[in-house]
Amino acid sequence: MTDELLAFVALAAVVITTPGPDTALTIRNTIAGGRRVGVGTAVGVSSGLAIWTLATAAGVAALLVASEPAFLALKYAGAAYLIFLGLQTLAGALAGRSHDATPLFRRSPLTPIAALRQGLVNDLANPKIAVFFSSLLPQFAPAHGPAFPTLLGLGLVFCGMTFAWLCLYAAAVDRLSAFLRRTGVRRVIDAVMGSILIALGGRLALERR
Repeated sequence: MTDELLAFVALAAVVITTPGPDTALTIRNTIAGGRRVGVGTAVGVSSGLAIWTLATAAGVAALLVASEPAFLALKYAGAAYLIFLGLQTLAGALAGRSHDATPLFRRSPLTPIAALRQGLVNDLANPKIAVFFSSLLPQFAPAHGPAFPTLLGLGLVFCGMTFAWLCLYAAAVDRLSAFLRRTGVRRVIDAVMGSILIALGGRLALERR
């Protein structure tokens, strides 16, 4: 089992360190509100992954993946949420200051709780995680005996690794905060991050399983 665990950790590390929506959202939120907000985002992301872990271990995620209407509904909801966050960030960049953004996309000061909620919704509304967990975790489950404890344990390891990685991102970005929050630099970064979130949302909407 040790060899299987090491193989899982190695594979999980590659997946987790590959930039994606969670990374983009953590960077965006850390720039907006500092390290505590970035950590709040990481807590939300990890909580969403933990819920998907439980759903996978219980077999619920597999049912979602098998249901085309449910899968598509969740996929489009997740894509719409990413695009909304991207437009909100982009509107703030174009306006020059976040509170000057258009009314639809106006941002209140970002708090750790709000960031946690964003991270949670971002992951729960992404059915690609259900597909990933349903295809990855069973490969490391025992051939005989109950699979639930193993699937749950592996999923929680993945959640813990994700949380640690995103916290490192938050700490690194926060150390550069004085430079990143300069007006001109902040506008450029907001424009880039907003565009990335919109692109990720569009890719999620157009991706096949």
